[in-house]
Amino acid sequence: MADPALSAAHVSKRYGAVVALDDATLDVAAGECVALVGESGSGKSTLLRAFNALTSIDTGTVRVDGRDVAGEDPVAVRRSLGYVPQDGGLLPHWSVARNVALVAWLLGRADAGDAAAAALDLVGLPPPQFAKRWPHELSGGQRQRVAFARALAAGARTLLLDEPFGALDAITRSDLQTMFLDLRRASGLTTLLVTHDLHEAALLADRVAVLHQGRLAQVDRPEVLVAEPATPYVAALLERARFGRGHS
Repeated sequence: MADPALSAAHVSKRYGAVVALDDATLDVAAGECVALVGESGSGKSTLLRAFNALTSIDTGTVRVDGRDVAGEDPVAVRRSLGYVPQDGGLLPHWSVARNVALVAWLLGRADAGDAAAAALDLVGLPPPQFAKRWPHELSGGQRQRVAFARALAAGARTLLLDEPFGALDAITRSDLQTMFLDLRRASGLTTLLVTHDLHEAALLADRVAVLHQGRLAQVDRPEVLVAEPATPYVAALLERARFGRGHS
C-alpha cells in the first residue's frame, strides 16, 4: 500500500502554557483533499505549518511522501510543496510572471518561464494580459490566482492551503472555489485546506477533520460528519454553521 502523501502521527506542540496540538494523528492520501476546520486557536494552522517545516513539533512524527520532515532540509521540504497563504504572499516588487516562476526558478528549472505561463493559463489569467502586471494592479481574487499559479508552476503535487479564500468577497470566493475544484479534477492534486468555514469544507474536501483544543475530534466525509457527529463539540459546531441533517 502506498504511503500517504501527508502523515502526522501523535503530533503535539506547545507554545509555553498553550497547547496548540495534542496527540494529533492524520493521514492524507495521494489525490485527496482534507479540510482542517475548527475555531481560532484550535491548531489548524499549526498542523499545516508542521507539514511545511515552518513549525517544529515537540513530539510525534510528520511525514511528506513517506519522508520524516525532521530529517529533511526544511527549505527542500517547502519547495516540494505548494503553499498558498491567505494573503497570497506575493512579492510586491516583482511582476506576476516572476512571482509565478519563483519556486521553479529556485529549483533550477530551465523551463521556469514556460511553466509560469502554463500555470497562469490554468488559473484563468492569460499571460498576455497578466504576466507583466504588478501585484498592486490586481484584485484580491487575481492575487490569489497568482499564488495558486506559483504553486502549480513549481510542479508540486501536494498543496497546503491556509484559508486561501478567507479574505475575499462572496462572489470572488465562489469563483476561486470553482477554479480550485476544476484544478483538482484536472490534475489529481493532494490538498490540505485550512478553513474556518464548514460549508466551504463540505464543498471542497473529500474528508473534513475537526480540531478542538489541539485534538482531532472527528475525521470523516462531510455527509458522515453531518449525519453522525462524534462529539457534542462537533454537533455544536455544525449547529452554529446552520448545517441540517438533510445537508448533502
